[in-house]
Amino acid sequence: MHVAVFSAKPYDRRFLDAANATSGHKLSYFDVRLSRETSRFAAGAEAVCVFVNDEVNADVLASLGSKGIRLVALRASGFNNVDLEAAQREGVTVARVPAYSPHAVAEHTIALILTLNRKTHRAYNRVREGNFALEGLLGFDLNGKTVGIVGTGRIGEIVAKILTGFGCTVLGHDLGPRPACEAIGVRYVSMEELLSSCDIITLHCPLTPATHHLINAESLKRMKRGMMLINTSRGGVVDTQTVIEGLKDGTIGNLGLDVYEEEADLFFEDLSNRFIGDDVFARLLTFPNVLITGHQAFFTKEALTSIAETTIANITAFETSGRAVHEISVERISRERR
Repeated sequence: MHVAVFSAKPYDRRFLDAANATSGHKLSYFDVRLSRETSRFAAGAEAVCVFVNDEVNADVLASLGSKGIRLVALRASGFNNVDLEAAQREGVTVARVPAYSPHAVAEHTIALILTLNRKTHRAYNRVREGNFALEGLLGFDLNGKTVGIVGTGRIGEIVAKILTGFGCTVLGHDLGPRPACEAIGVRYVSMEELLSSCDIITLHCPLTPATHHLINAESLKRMKRGMMLINTSRGGVVDTQTVIEGLKDGTIGNLGLDVYEEEADLFFEDLSNRFIGDDVFARLLTFPNVLITGHQAFFTKEALTSIAETTIANITAFETSGRAVHEISVERISRERR
């Protein structure tokens, strides 16, 4: 099957080529993001393979459909960038990678918590400059702290296991309790109780209409003063401007982000020699208690191998049977959320 691969970095090529070694698909790589303008590169292909910041809206799907594209294979679990209703109208199947390495994202979450708390990133820079003073590096024991996990799927469950190992009390919030989390001591509470009780809150929920700006002005009013907020899910779960106000008034004592609402024009690119025109993002970088990574929580060898293998499996299954292994549709998502 001929597949046009968008947002393709060198590491994408390496892992996809390895996964495709015995499948024989023709993979045409493009480093540009998929958009209405760049959809022309898909001409002659039968499928496209896209990532989290590619545009798969109604206009793009109409353009793809007119070129004979019948499969959109996502190299990610999230699908908030895909118009599923438009895909259905165009007769385009959408498939995703429902799970790759939940350990990768969970461990990165813990890395953000530990780094922000013990300020190892700042200590590293100080020592390299010959500054061994400890003032400004004061942290706290994780043992005994209360941590809230919003979204207790596979990633949230692993985060909970790690945090219980640190001696934390873990509260969970989700559409329903998961027995695996309850078995390790997670107590499920309302969002209101979680916000008001937790020293640390970490977000692991998908971006849906219900979770868009889940962290907003009303949320901040309920939070413990000086709490730590971590987001490794999707940028739109957090109202960034409101969070900046929370940083300014001290409600948020530490902020760790691996995702950002307007990341599409920033992340996965080297902009070190360019001016960053996003004033909100620039404002975040002025706070010493903010740590931002560029959507790298998934970025481990194990995760990239799993993503590539599942993506190729989706493509192969669609070619041979007309059905991908991990299809998503409006109907399927509605059933899963009921």
